Amino acid sequence: MEWLNYHHLYYFWSVMREGSITAASKRLHLVPATVSTQIARLEDALGGKLFHRSGRGLEPTELGHHVFRYADEIFSIGRELVASLENMADSGRIPLRIGVEDVLPKMVVRMLLEPVFRLPEPVRLICVEDKKEELLASLTMHRLDAVLSDSPVGRDLPVRVYNHLLGECGVSFFAAPGLARELEGEFPACLHGAPLLLPMEMTTLRGQLDQWFDSRGITPQVVGEFSDSALLKAFAQEGDGVFSAPVIIEEEVVRQYRVEVIGRTDQVRERFYAISVERVIHHPAVTAISDNARRSFV
Repeated sequence: MEWLNYHHLYYFWSVMREGSITAASKRLHLVPATVSTQIARLEDALGGKLFHRSGRGLEPTELGHHVFRYADEIFSIGRELVASLENMADSGRIPLRIGVEDVLPKMVVRMLLEPVFRLPEPVRLICVEDKKEELLASLTMHRLDAVLSDSPVGRDLPVRVYNHLLGECGVSFFAAPGLARELEGEFPACLHGAPLLLPMEMTTLRGQLDQWFDSRGITPQVVGEFSDSALLKAFAQEGDGVFSAPVIIEEEVVRQYRVEVIGRTDQVRERFYAISVERVIHHPAVTAISDNARRSFV
């Protein structure tokens, strides 16, 4: 088949939703014969039966179930499109739906998204924070315009997405003033045996930090592991341990959390990506985010 008649697909979808041709016909304000004819044409186009007789009713075939799953997603996205256009008309703002991987530092996210509020056309920013797998599922269903992450997506994803590197930088290590005075020796040797607050295992940054410590012969005392970077910094602010953050937000971390810089390294690199379903980004707000990031990380 060269193309799909979406009117025929919509009639089939309506029958599946309503449970019978008669019920769907009433909802569509059509006679049952018309709906039956359109479904038969869809079956011809697809090359298989979508329903089989079961008593006096119809039951979907395996092909019918398969087609319905796609149809339900197609028309769900259509409803979302209409709703988004209505919201644009009501608010006069272009919606920008950004997925944020929950391991990203909130300050970095704010820095990356800041140019959204300086565009000529007003934008309504919608941020969704979640695990990467959940965000990618929403992205591939076109419920998000882009996903911000600290790692690229591999080729094993069943739906093709594209990684856009926004920038990269080294990391700084911080401690509350009282703890900083207790550390002995020069950086990074002063981290040996020091209380350390780390991101959770299996995260990109944690893997790099562990390798860096091993390469330096440093064995810190891990006193806490966190999935939320803001919560980690709240503990660090009280002097519970040393922590790391991207160099690019060093000044803001010092100001907001009243901590001191212990040292820096470029051998541990934080990378930030915008992941999209487009090879070339077209959304003006996502383009602004990408352009600004590339200037900021220089």
